[in-house]
Amino acid sequence: MPEFYELLIRGGRVILPWGVEETDIGIAGGRIAALGVGGAASAAETIVARGLVVLPGLIDPHVHLRDPGDRSVESIPTGTRAAVLGGLAAVFDMPNTTPPLTDSGQLAWKQAYAERSAWCDIGLYVGATKTNIASLAVLETGRGVCAIKVFAGSSTGELLVEDDASLERVMRAGSRRIAYHSEDEYRLRARRAFFHAGEPYRRHMEWRDEETAFLGTRRLMALARQTGRPAHILHVSTAEELSFLKSHKDIATVEVLVNHLTQAAPEAYDTLGGYAVMNPPIRDRRHLEAAWAAVADGTVDTVGSDHAPHSRAAKERPWPDCAAGLTGVQTIVPVMLDQVNAGRLSLSRLADLMCAGPARVYGVRCKGRIAAGYDADFTIVDLDHRRRVEESWLASPCGWSPFTSAMLKGWPIMTIVRGNVVMREDEVLGEPRGKLVSFA
Repeated sequence: MPEFYELLIRGGRVILPWGVEETDIGIAGGRIAALGVGGAASAAETIVARGLVVLPGLIDPHVHLRDPGDRSVESIPTGTRAAVLGGLAAVFDMPNTTPPLTDSGQLAWKQAYAERSAWCDIGLYVGATKTNIASLAVLETGRGVCAIKVFAGSSTGELLVEDDASLERVMRAGSRRIAYHSEDEYRLRARRAFFHAGEPYRRHMEWRDEETAFLGTRRLMALARQTGRPAHILHVSTAEELSFLKSHKDIATVEVLVNHLTQAAPEAYDTLGGYAVMNPPIRDRRHLEAAWAAVADGTVDTVGSDHAPHSRAAKERPWPDCAAGLTGVQTIVPVMLDQVNAGRLSLSRLADLMCAGPARVYGVRCKGRIAAGYDADFTIVDLDHRRRVEESWLASPCGWSPFTSAMLKGWPIMTIVRGNVVMREDEVLGEPRGKLVSFA
């Protein structure tokens, strides 16, 4: 009897863990049931993917959906809608909300809320504070929790653990990999007096300079070695850190942001003004080229957007009173596909950085690759399609992007989450079906 599936994807160039093949995929029960499905097989729905690339469902492991918070800027419903429009099957949401996610009550609320309102699957960070350290070992095992997040340098929100004694206590509370915002808070405070209101926006990268980031990372690595607690250093932005972290891969994994791969100073500040201000900052081209070298040699484990929306009014204030943070959850996939077309990386390396890498770093169950038994998550893209980023396409209520008007080659045309087609050619389909990601 011919095989029958709930969904068949036929004829695409499929990015498999062992290479690129033109093959057919059979899906049943939300999982990948078979690769290389026979011609006699049938399905309730068949997607003809000839001429298209079938990637494993891509993951943005670093987003700030601001929920609970100001829904006129962003929320889980709007942010995950943006994610699936941009080709993402899952996102991991940061805890510096209002109020922050730092206790079991807030975690329970967010777990329930996310599963009834998210368009894609979602993981949740729990924020570390100096007052919740005793609870972290339990909180990190909560359903859908991807990691504990530590702000070792101040950024948006009130979460901050800056001193070595408290950082060591956090590292000794629990066992899973901790994700860090690595800037040295003491250096930030000391340097602030040298800068004045109304100065050019490019002064942001001078205040939060290379040594501020590098010193923070050196301190964290010393403590990680001392405690044996694995670390994930988020948004690494300097050549010095990337070189240093190569000798710490036994204890540390590395994230770079799409912005640090594609935007450089001073041009970004001259062109975008406050819409280029983020933490850690966009730096000069030397650091951008170092980031690409680290992608090429395998130092980098994950690429994220650090999607951190603010209102236009907050971004347009004079420096340093303008809000720090850029949007990116809807644009990260086309921007990275444009880099594939430019020859910066292969499709297989893209899948590693934005799917297998996050799954490996955070211990995701049943996601991260196209293989039998894994979740049927797919990002289907037209690598030859050229299109301009338009604000009318953006789903986030804040309504802006640092990539507005960019002409990009390579676009997602379909997003599939656990066998459900949730986006097809710019149309979001059905109702929110997102689930909490399962972590080991």
